[in-house]
Formats: sequence, C-alpha cells, structure tokens
Amino acid sequence: MPERIAFRMVLNPGQAAEYEKRHDEIWPELSAALREAGVSDYTIWLDPETNHLFATLVRTDDHDMDRLPQTEVNRRWWDFMADTMQYTDRDEPLVVPLRKVFHLE
Repeated sequence: MPERIAFRMVLNPGQAAEYEKRHDEIWPELSAALREAGVSDYTIWLDPETNHLFATLVRTDDHDMDRLPQTEVNRRWWDFMADTMQYTDRDEPLVVPLRKVFHLE
C-alpha cells in the first residue's frame, strides 16, 4: 500500500521567490528520477513567517528513495539549490521527518 510521508526543511531568508522559481522550472530528468524511485503527489508549502518548508509525498511500497541521493541528477539539483536553503555538513538539504498525528479520509 502506498505511504504518504511528510518532512520539514528550512529556507534561507530572502530566498522564497528564487526557491519557487527554480521549482516552477524543475528539470524533467529530476521529475523522472523521482517517479522512477516510486515518488508521486509531491507537494511543498512555505510558511513565510518562519521560512519553514513543509513537504508531503506519496511513495510506493517498493520505493527506491534511498537511492536518489546517489544519482547524478539529484546531486546536481542539490548543488543548484544549496544557496536557497539550509544544508547539512554532508551537502544535503536539512530534512526533518514529521510524524502523522491525524488523517481524515
């Protein structure tokens, strides 16, 4: 059964417009890599008061999301986005998994 997950990221101050612009122009090869990894229904929201990004996505039971960080297109995207958001010391976006507390079908 597909699983919906949620996570939080943090945008750098003053980067909201650029972050949105880059996602409006997301590379087709990145979208394809996400789909091939079993990802669908991926949405990101911004809280402009805190610069927190909140994302949800659906992934298949046999998803391959763990492989994405090793793909060339994903690494290029992360390099491209590094100036817009907080990153870890491993040069990856700082991602905090969120726990579901309620769902209404």
